[in-house]
Amino acid sequence: MTVELYGFQYSVYSWIARLALEAKGLKSDWIEVDPFAADVPASYLALHPFKRVPVLVHDNFQIYETSAITRYVDEAFPGPRLQPTDARQRARCNQFLSIIDSYAYWPLVRQVFSHGVFRPLLGRSSDIAVLQKGLEAAPEVLAALERLVAGTEYLCGPDVSLADIHLAPMIGYFAMAKEGDALLKMQPKLRKWWSTMSARAAYRATTPRLPA
Repeated sequence: MTVELYGFQYSVYSWIARLALEAKGLKSDWIEVDPFAADVPASYLALHPFKRVPVLVHDNFQIYETSAITRYVDEAFPGPRLQPTDARQRARCNQFLSIIDSYAYWPLVRQVFSHGVFRPLLGRSSDIAVLQKGLEAAPEVLAALERLVAGTEYLCGPDVSLADIHLAPMIGYFAMAKEGDALLKMQPKLRKWWSTMSARAAYRATTPRLPA
């Protein structure tokens, strides 16, 4: 069995895919791809025509789009189940995934993390207006997530699910900004969940090493 994961070392979606593999106890070969490069290889564009990351290849089966990858990883391999069997918990998990992609990613990662943390680490200028827009949008997103958190250890129930795996890297990046961390601390259920999730071995093993 050969599992290859094509991704960009700093990409939050590549991190999500790695975290799903780690949660299932799977080993994979990592192939670094910079989707922002001017010369992305044609061989990679044959795998992902939209020049994004990640892509998973398993014994010649190729798939892109992170939610499709993580569902495949859960369903195709043995290990802990990452999708609830209970209909309502499973629906809640899928609701979290949609909210995360549709409403959380842009303000938390592309605006707050990128302009408040990542660009300064690279020595690049930040757009303070973009950062501010992210900080203004984030409370509504966090409050919506807070209302849906189950009264259990993880987002959808007593066990880790794809909802946790998709949200943890985004919160991890967001909380690296002091303003993001302060906003997170205003949501008690999310804060408690984050304390548990960020301490997990799988999360710690997959956390990207950012530039010093």
